[in-house]
Amino acid sequence: QVQLVESGGGLVQAGGSLRLSCAASGTFDRINAMGWYRQAPGKQRELVATITSGASTNYADSVKGRFTISRDNAKNTVFLQMNNLKPEDTAVYYCTAETVYWLTRTAWGQGTRVTVSS
Repeated sequence: QVQLVESGGGLVQAGGSLRLSCAASGTFDRINAMGWYRQAPGKQRELVATITSGASTNYADSVKGRFTISRDNAKNTVFLQMNNLKPEDTAVYYCTAETVYWLTRTAWGQGTRVTVSS
């Protein structure tokens, strides 16, 4: 069983910044990729950013240059630094982690809400 606990969401004005954190705990030997997805009201869940265990990153075009994903492997934690936020970034943000314990599984967090006011 793997648990992902997110924090750092909230309300911010356009142009502001937020930093999301997600800590993984439970039973696993290692974590491969970690990432962030988001789901805006009435829209499908979409990829925001991913990071491998070797720190290779991938971003959605809509957040490139504004968001930065990073991780602390010793603490099994992934971060998402979000700068120059826009109203269209408003969504529930979900953390994911690909954990390995005999099998490879993808765990999801419960989500943290980000609201950007104009």
